[in-house]
Amino acid sequence: MRKKTQLIHGGIAGDKHTGAVSVPIYQVSTYKQDGVGNFVYEYSRTGNPTRAAIEDLIKDIEGGHRGFAFGSGMAAITSVIMLLSAGDHLILTDDVYGGTFRLMSKVLTRFNIDVTFVDTSNIEEIEKAVKPNTKAIYVETPTNPLLKVTDIETTAKFAKAHDLLLIVDNTFSTPYWQNPIALGADIVLHSATKYLGGHSDVVAGLVVVNSEKLGTDLHFIQNSVGGILGPQDSWLLIRGIKTLGIRMEEIEQNTQQIVEFLQSHNAVSSIYYPGLETHKGHAIHKKQATGFGGMVSFDVGSTEKAEDLLKRTKYFTLAESLGAVESLISLPAKMTHASIPAERRAELGITDGLVRISVGLEDAADLIEDLEQALR
Repeated sequence: MRKKTQLIHGGIAGDKHTGAVSVPIYQVSTYKQDGVGNFVYEYSRTGNPTRAAIEDLIKDIEGGHRGFAFGSGMAAITSVIMLLSAGDHLILTDDVYGGTFRLMSKVLTRFNIDVTFVDTSNIEEIEKAVKPNTKAIYVETPTNPLLKVTDIETTAKFAKAHDLLLIVDNTFSTPYWQNPIALGADIVLHSATKYLGGHSDVVAGLVVVNSEKLGTDLHFIQNSVGGILGPQDSWLLIRGIKTLGIRMEEIEQNTQQIVEFLQSHNAVSSIYYPGLETHKGHAIHKKQATGFGGMVSFDVGSTEKAEDLLKRTKYFTLAESLGAVESLISLPAKMTHASIPAERRAELGITDGLVRISVGLEDAADLIEDLEQALR
């Protein structure tokens, strides 16, 4: 089954009881049992038919063993990290989403989980960071917001050789362009709020694991902690995923035209986009993914110029988040990555003049004209 077909026909399709082609929203908390312990579903924190449908769908399109749906991307990340124990050590991509950085540096440290941030695009940095108590490597690729690329296959081989879990945040590429489990990853994460939902109307997190043991262990955590996705949001996510393929293709076409425009503009000093041959990691991304996506970051030189740009755009909406049908624009240093200390942002290259755009489905000419007038 090819990708676009799988997005529509993967997982649990329709409703066998009524013939409905869309999975119903099972807005229910508990279920009748035919005798003690004789049931299909017991309680909706443990399992819900609508949530089961999205969990089965993401499992199929990521090519894993079992899928899980959570109430947000951060709930998904937190639950995955709960597979570790106090005293364990985690290696994490340095240029990571600000919410992930906050969780790892401000919350998990309270539970004695040690975290080392390294440039995972350099396998030697990963090798140097390994400790006797290291249990996992957590990678974003491409990263947020500098679009750095980590070689998933190489990192997976290293992880396996050292008996470490490899966790990959696949939010930016989506399973339409990139499938980390096929490259050797153990766990794949998504902020499904973004491209998978695609319409700025749902907050969700999805996880796929590659083994029965990880599936059993993560379900125990999901059921115990209870950070589940509700049936209404599960249904919205299924609906969004059906159009993921055509959205990602159109978004990428728009993005390529916008990047060409930015390259020609003298107000832009640096552009970060994996589709550029000059982008560090371009060749690796091209090897492990079939598309370059719709996220672009570029530097306009200062906070003042960046904020002026953000005030003047008409079709690029100033907002948090990404991956929607509408184009979004943000200032990472003051928005998505504000929780990272200024000195740390400077070390990473997240400058005060760095602007991040999430390209949507508007006409590319309108988007280019919008950026042109705002830059002017």
